[in-house]
Amino acid sequence: MTPVVLAEIHAACFTVPRPWTATEFAALLATDGTFTIAESQGFLLARAIADEAEILTLAVMPAARQQGIAFRLLAGFKTVAVERGVNTAFLEVAADNEPALTLYAKAGFTPTAARKAYYARPGGKAVDAVILSLVLA
Repeated sequence: MTPVVLAEIHAACFTVPRPWTATEFAALLATDGTFTIAESQGFLLARAIADEAEILTLAVMPAARQQGIAFRLLAGFKTVAVERGVNTAFLEVAADNEPALTLYAKAGFTPTAARKAYYARPGGKAVDAVILSLVLA
């Protein structure tokens, strides 16, 4: 999947925080250890360093949600991460993003920490980020 397509899908999924640009995706993809798991309607972007991996973003087109795509992307992520020698995976998600929290819990991730007032929201209110992790090894 090209950086342009990644940016298009990301823009369809996110407004706050702002969607990432094709230039930003290209820069991330050029970084050592970064990889994508993709289907036509969605993708997961992650980075593996040493024995840890971080999910940087996961996006599924709104019209294609609730069809198991995100769960398949997470399964693909786990496979690639283990192949790369990853023992622990982590990510952060907004505390008010119930669909994402439910998905990650179903995939085996558990809350391990929080970042207070991490995500800015329109109107000045900030939302905590929940740090989730998963032991793969």
